[in-house]
Amino acid sequence: MNIGPIKLGDRPIFLAPMEDVTDSPFRQICKKQGADVVYTEFISSEAIIRDSEKSKHKMVFEEMERPFGIQIFGGREEAMEGAAKIAEANNPDLVDINFGCPVYKVVKKNAGSACLRDLGMMERMTATVVEATNLPVTVKTRLGWDEKTIRIQEVALMLQRNGVKALTVHCRTRAQGYKGTARWEYLKLIKDTPGLEIPVIGNGDITTPEEAKHVFDTTGVDGIMIGRGAIGNPWIFRDVRSYLETGETPPPPTLREKMEVCADQLRASVKHHGEKYGVVMMKKHYGNYLKGVRNGKHLRMEIFKYDEMEPIIELLMNFDESEIFAVTA
Repeated sequence: MNIGPIKLGDRPIFLAPMEDVTDSPFRQICKKQGADVVYTEFISSEAIIRDSEKSKHKMVFEEMERPFGIQIFGGREEAMEGAAKIAEANNPDLVDINFGCPVYKVVKKNAGSACLRDLGMMERMTATVVEATNLPVTVKTRLGWDEKTIRIQEVALMLQRNGVKALTVHCRTRAQGYKGTARWEYLKLIKDTPGLEIPVIGNGDITTPEEAKHVFDTTGVDGIMIGRGAIGNPWIFRDVRSYLETGETPPPPTLREKMEVCADQLRASVKHHGEKYGVVMMKKHYGNYLKGVRNGKHLRMEIFKYDEMEPIIELLMNFDESEIFAVTA
């Protein structure tokens, strides 16, 4: 599979952009475990053109993250044009447009999945971004606004016609949000669309190697994208790749391996964000790393007492599942 000049090989695995999750430290961890392509969390085009420090920080990445994409969203063509140019100046490998976010605060600004209500606006926005940058432009969207407005084949052809180099489809409608199950059967429908040549990437509810293989085998998609299934479990990229190639998965990570990777992400978080914010950013990840770990809840409560990195590293590296920490008021 290729995205413009970016050669990705057979059946690539993408890390989905996720707000407040896919910062550079998390992307680095997923890359080390085998993710083929990673993206920033989505970034407001309005914030980018206002030169917001937060938006600039979100676009910072390490060379080892390549191929790397910056995802932008917005409801004004002028802002999206400016954001695409600024994103390109940060030297990523591609620019991705978010046409799928279902969150109300995004939709009310005519951004994200709001564009699924107005395909003319989606077409104009896409053409504007493609014209603004020399980088490959990709799109992530949903099946439709609701059950009555699923026109994803028409959308795919329109995006291709306007120069988009790959399409990711989260197999739910905006009305579904994240409820119900992803409808993978639509991926085959999209792939079978007469005249569609750009790669199609399937997203939604892919949380195991078996599910990943099923999506590839039954729909013919060119790639898959994993989101929530990677939080606290970056090994999923390693496991999916192994299962696709050999039919087997490696043994699950040991407690020691989990703690070491969690500690590595914390160190990268502090390096990237600074100690205060880097420690705070990691708080949302501990629960997932410690899921299923005996007395993991106690360790997490102990970790939350500290706002400096070193005591947390010491706790992680010396944790024993038989240990119960004293709870203090």
